[in-house]
Amino acid sequence: MCFSPGLTQSGQGGFDFPQQARARYPNATLADLYDPLTLPAELRRAHQANDRAVDAAYSYKGDRADAPRVAFLFSLYQRLTSLLPAPGKKRHAHPD
Repeated sequence: MCFSPGLTQSGQGGFDFPQQARARYPNATLADLYDPLTLPAELRRAHQANDRAVDAAYSYKGDRADAPRVAFLFSLYQRLTSLLPAPGKKRHAHPD
């Protein structure tokens, strides 16, 4: 499940679409479901809707292939997490 500030689980096109589509095939493994030759059309459409929702949520305007989208998202994640304090460092209160 993916969350973004200002979005709900079903906001901007529904991040839960792939999960709902997979639920229709309870006995199939992920390998069965995601085989490029047998990927159910509804699951493919659900992932495409999810991609559009993520693109809109993060203002992504690049290539529609997975690799550039993932690179963009990891770059954004890295920028955001670099603002956090380093792990293990404790701030000491200054005496007044």
